[in-house]
Amino acid sequence: MGKRFEQLNDKQVAFIQAQQIYFVATAALTGQVNLSPKGGDSLRVIDNKTIAWLNLTGSGNESAAHVLQESRMTLMFCAFEGSPLILRTYGHAQLIHKADPEWDSYVGLFKPSVAARQIFILNIDFVLASCGMSVPNYQYLNDREDLSQWSERQGKSGIEKYWLKKNQQSIDGFETQIAVRSGISED
Repeated sequence: MGKRFEQLNDKQVAFIQAQQIYFVATAALTGQVNLSPKGGDSLRVIDNKTIAWLNLTGSGNESAAHVLQESRMTLMFCAFEGSPLILRTYGHAQLIHKADPEWDSYVGLFKPSVAARQIFILNIDFVLASCGMSVPNYQYLNDREDLSQWSERQGKSGIEKYWLKKNQQSIDGFETQIAVRSGISED
């Protein structure tokens, strides 16, 4: 059993900010549980009880569909270098799309990207820290540029067409609201 905290402390915030990868877990009331790795410069600690992360275009849109039904979300951070640590933030997330009024309040926190799809705001209920002594050591080499290069080739219009074709429903058929809440016409 790990140690429980009611909010992030300064040492945990510094640990999160140093990570090159994190994991997002969500689930609707029924259907599949989703667990996704995230990377790049896509996460910001807003304060000791709030984290924002930018969701870039991908093959699925599970987190959005799940949060619309059930706002529970867990973010996990693992030390792959240095002292072992697994840090999990448990809470409830708010989903922000481009046409939502809150979008402009958060999007400026991140590097501009044509692939920017949603922003999630995790309101932390509690934090668990555990040893992580069995997590292997890995060396970070660099971020992959594949998604940003693909997105730039697609442009805004191509990305929106992709969202309409691939990102409107989860694998379980749950709606993501990406078209209407991003201001995209389906015509």
